[in-house]
Amino acid sequence: MEKKIVKVGDIACGADELFLISGPCVIEDEKTMLQTAEKLKEVSERMNIKIIYKSSFMKDNRSSVDFYMGPGLTKGLEVLARIKREFGFSVLSDIHYPSQVSEAAEVLDVIQIPAYLCMQTTLVVEAAKSGKVINIKHGQFLAPENMGKPAQKCVDSGNDQIILTERGYTFGYNDLIVDPRSFYHMNQTGYPVVFDITHSIRKYGIPSADKKGGAREFLPVLSRAAVAAGVDGIFIETHPEPARALCDAASQLCVYDLEEFLKPLIELHNIEVSYRGK
Repeated sequence: MEKKIVKVGDIACGADELFLISGPCVIEDEKTMLQTAEKLKEVSERMNIKIIYKSSFMKDNRSSVDFYMGPGLTKGLEVLARIKREFGFSVLSDIHYPSQVSEAAEVLDVIQIPAYLCMQTTLVVEAAKSGKVINIKHGQFLAPENMGKPAQKCVDSGNDQIILTERGYTFGYNDLIVDPRSFYHMNQTGYPVVFDITHSIRKYGIPSADKKGGAREFLPVLSRAAVAAGVDGIFIETHPEPARALCDAASQLCVYDLEEFLKPLIELHNIEVSYRGK
């Protein structure tokens, strides 16, 4: 099946060029956000890889009301708008309610539908009607071939600018597993496919600041498997000091380690593209 090319700024998602979605899990203080953006800009230029800056203005699925949820819609969008303006990144954030779409669409280049909410028709339809690119994350409860269903809701609402993101399946209690067959099935939909590496190694039910709340040792093998399987983009949450991050501290990658992490992935991608062209 011929893959659809989805344009995000100057990025042709679904073409032969690997792209990256990256940034802190949730919007924190401006110093942290700008420091991350500055390093991502450097990595983008040095590695010749295009980046969509991602950070959540609100995390409405934290496991405790005592955990940091983000600065909220308006203040969070102000931070993302500044990063967009000063660094030239396209920006992405996730929404949780249809009422957030209108304001979010004024700043965001990509509106993300969280995995838990991917089958919420009202949310998906309202997001699609914005005309923005929609990144739908694969629900941990859904067979990968069924990701065509929320995508079709977007199409039926007049928007076929869709990206699909894999992030692992629920496997037993408080654990996720990545099934490589999902990359095949999601590619069969014809939309660009992204692999969310850092969320796939989260350990649910464990506080994100606890070292046991993430299994970073699996990041290299999972990311390389996905790129070799032909994903179009990779999603890596990054932070200048992951241990001090206010969300997903146990799974984010240090932004200063990102360049070395990307090197084998870019090499693998180039090999995969060459093989695909034969």
